Amino acid sequence: MTRPLTAVLSLALVGACAKAPSAVTAPSTTAPPSIPFEKYELNNGLDVILSEDHSVPFVWVEVWYQVGSKDEQAGLTGFAHLFEHLMFQGSAHMNDDYFVPLQKIGAEVNGTTNTDRTNYYEGVPSEQLPLALWLEADRMGWLLPALTPEKLQNQKDVVRNERRQRYENRPYGQVGVWRNEALFPEGHPYRVTTIGKHEDIENAKIDDVQAFFKKWYVPNGASLAIVGDFDPAEAKALVQKYFGDIPRGAEPTPITSAPATLPASKVLHYESRVPHHQVSLAWLSPPLFAEGDATLDFVASMLTEGADSRLYQELVQKQQIAKDVVAYQGSARLASQFIIQATAAPGHTTDELVAAIDAELAKLAAAPPPTEELELIRTGWEVRFYGSLQTIAGKSGQLSSYNSLLGDPGALGRDLARYQAITPADVQKIASTVLAGPRVALHVHPLGEAPAGSILDNTVQARP
Repeated sequence: MTRPLTAVLSLALVGACAKAPSAVTAPSTTAPPSIPFEKYELNNGLDVILSEDHSVPFVWVEVWYQVGSKDEQAGLTGFAHLFEHLMFQGSAHMNDDYFVPLQKIGAEVNGTTNTDRTNYYEGVPSEQLPLALWLEADRMGWLLPALTPEKLQNQKDVVRNERRQRYENRPYGQVGVWRNEALFPEGHPYRVTTIGKHEDIENAKIDDVQAFFKKWYVPNGASLAIVGDFDPAEAKALVQKYFGDIPRGAEPTPITSAPATLPASKVLHYESRVPHHQVSLAWLSPPLFAEGDATLDFVASMLTEGADSRLYQELVQKQQIAKDVVAYQGSARLASQFIIQATAAPGHTTDELVAAIDAELAKLAAAPPPTEELELIRTGWEVRFYGSLQTIAGKSGQLSSYNSLLGDPGALGRDLARYQAITPADVQKIASTVLAGPRVALHVHPLGEAPAGSILDNTVQARP
């Protein structure tokens, strides 16, 4: 998943924080970083972003659609992710598995969906740029003529099975579902996970699916990035040839604002098929690019990134009450989640973990961190930030995400500046406000070891 700095270094890790180098030299920040690019718009509204990079004989093609699971209707959830599957099932002029012609040339191909957007990409040898553009254009403009009830049913079954594998049948897989339901009220765009509800996927009718495609998968709701080894004049001609005749659709209106509040803290206990006791603490936090978003990335690093981090030192090494602990700022467009998750060591409880975590948070709220600690965190983030720009895939993802979220593919320097400006006082302030506010404490216990009154995981109830 390629997102802006916040997401590249935290969301894309899905809670698994990367270890910062123990000793690094900070890159020079005397001039703001940038990726050379050209942006223009076709008559049908498609944003086109071109960025030459002749370091390797490869080119990256990426299409972003301004639709994510937040834009779905009640009773019709999971459609954005469902199309992540349907878009690979063939289109009018290439009615075959999308991977077939690309795998023959050694391409890297995939797509991803989250709450806020959907993207598809191909990395191909430079001479295969026409093929990649033709395939992307065909499924943007002519997917529906090839979409049959049989294909739809097949992919509905695939998605429902994926949901079982990722959520119901995986230990702790339901935690994200429970957490969203506790944090967000009924009807909020982020309450339902991106994969959707079983019953909505199963009940999806082909007319509903076609209507969703017509609404969202239009050129005036999309951007096309071409990054790598190509000739700009040739690329522009190919883009016009393949995408220029796709008709503009009705203007899509993705949700851009949906405030979320948590009036009071919640403590929930679940009993599930898990091997160890685990607790997940979650706060509603500032949206992506809002004030405090970047600071919480730093807080997460201070708490659990590396063997010297505060919570790892206290819970895992000193007190030895936890097997592991991780913190991350799950940045998203409407509202973010700051999450701390820890697994209890044998003989210890999740209540012990919460008490120890709260003690460390209280220290961070009471006094700003030492400048040396903050600078080490900043250096690690800058190193990884620059590292994300070393591939054409990384550059494409950054250009596309900034264009999608901010309307400016060149927002790279603006993004990095957020992290360069964080002070110890900012860290103390966010710890004493956001992390001192209402939260969800979600305790998950092995079967037979949960306290009285715990909620039995419904996927356990459904099993023989």
